[in-house]
Order: sequence, then C-alpha cells, then structure tokens
Amino acid sequence: MCLAVPGRVLDIEERDGTRMATVDFGGVVKEVCLEYLPDLQVGEYAIVHVGFALQRLDEESARQTLELFAELGMLQEEFGDPWETAAAEAGADPVEEVRKY
Repeated sequence: MCLAVPGRVLDIEERDGTRMATVDFGGVVKEVCLEYLPDLQVGEYAIVHVGFALQRLDEESARQTLELFAELGMLQEEFGDPWETAAAEAGADPVEEVRKY
C-alpha cells in the first residue's frame, strides 16, 4: 500500500534546478520534491506521496495523522525495511537469520 503521509520540512535546497527538502515523517527522514509546493518553508508540514509534497497541512492535523498511522502500524509498513517486513511475514526473526551466517 502506498500512503500519502504528513511530514515536517527540516531543510530545503535546490538540486539540479529542482527544489528538494529533507522531511521528517515522525522519526523517519526522507528526501522529497517540492516542485508542486514551491512556497513551502522549513518548519511547515505537507502531505507527501511517492516522494512529492502535494499539499500544505497544519501541524495539529499532521501530528494526529502520524499518531494514528503509528498506532495502526502503517508507518512501519510504509517506511520499514522491506527485508525485515518480509522476514516477519514469513514468521522468521531477522536477527536470528543473520546470526546463522
């Protein structure tokens, strides 16, 4: 599943003519394109989908949404390590699997 997730802009820079931001999604930090929201500033929140900031969001709405996603385990599903997720779904402990080798 691919979610649109709220995140807080930590910093902004231009790379090869494209406005990019480092965005914090409740502890997970990713790079995001700001071309659809050219006036978004550091400290503001936006809804992000597949690496693009799509809509500005107020802090309270962002916080509530992130808390709900965390409760439902959706942040781990969206941002978690795919190998760890696959191992968990297979019923394996990823730490034990690494120790075998």
